[in-house]
Amino acid sequence: MWLRLPPFGDALRAELGPPVRWRRLGSSPRSRVWRVVLPGATVVMKQIVGGPDADERYVREVTALRLAARGEAPVVPALLATDPGERVLVLEHLDHRRPAGDWIVGHAEALARLHATGRPEDAGSLPRWQGPDQADVEAFLRLAGALEVPVPPGASGELGELVERLARTGGHALLHGDPCPGNDLHTDRGVRFVDLEQASLGSGLMELAYLRIGFPTCWCVTSAPARLLERAEDAYRDAWRTATGSETPADLTDACAGWLLRGDGLVERARRQSTDHLARIPHKDWKWGTATARQRLVHRLGVVADMTDGHAALGSVSRLSTGMRRRVLARWPGLRPLPTGRP
Repeated sequence: MWLRLPPFGDALRAELGPPVRWRRLGSSPRSRVWRVVLPGATVVMKQIVGGPDADERYVREVTALRLAARGEAPVVPALLATDPGERVLVLEHLDHRRPAGDWIVGHAEALARLHATGRPEDAGSLPRWQGPDQADVEAFLRLAGALEVPVPPGASGELGELVERLARTGGHALLHGDPCPGNDLHTDRGVRFVDLEQASLGSGLMELAYLRIGFPTCWCVTSAPARLLERAEDAYRDAWRTATGSETPADLTDACAGWLLRGDGLVERARRQSTDHLARIPHKDWKWGTATARQRLVHRLGVVADMTDGHAALGSVSRLSTGMRRRVLARWPGLRPLPTGRP
């Protein structure tokens, strides 16, 4: 349906021409998006709305789009114009095609190229990536207690040291902040990422881990078969090497274990930092997107249990994760695995 005029102000009209037609598109509650037909082109217009952090999200997205545009090959839509007063971005319109069955490979390759557009001199232009903290550790251990799973000696200390290691993680990669299925456009010219409102700088490992841990900030979660996951991770590493001339560290264990601790990864963004969501697990399951909270937790526990098995720094965490996963599956035996494909 073609609706009333979006906030396409005088400055945008002077720069791009007057809108001829416009149509509201689906988006999150924190933004409004239109397809706008101009005299010479069709564009996408996005307005950041909702919440006290709307101004910050607008600046982060504009900054990230400009940084990403430095790549040799495009990884985001071109930013055509902005209206800071209305928190409006005007972007290149791209036609999205239904992704192939092995979409995760192209997704990973493009993610590496996005990350590689970050440079050391970008420090301060975006916030640093923030990992879990001690409050997350305590919430995770309380969940183990609520599930009546004994905490192995040393697990608490290992988790505390994990949090400290993640806080020290360096890197200047341009991180998307929410690199989800649905925030990637699969076009005839490759994958482009959109919705960079949570962009930050840090280690690309924290988002490469999304593929293995099950897209922890996303409504659409998937669990790729092992062979496909290996292809995707190899594609990321190859693309990073080509773009930067350096190697990606091989070990994703800390990154995946960090995502396991994040109870906020069980709810949509508008509900994060509001309560201890891990504490709700024993009493209630809830669906968000393509999976329930308990499905997401079981998957993450299994991934971390396997990756930390025999790990010098996280051996007790492996035993704890294994015990928690078994208890969850015993208490709720009807839980299904995460879907292997995207809707």
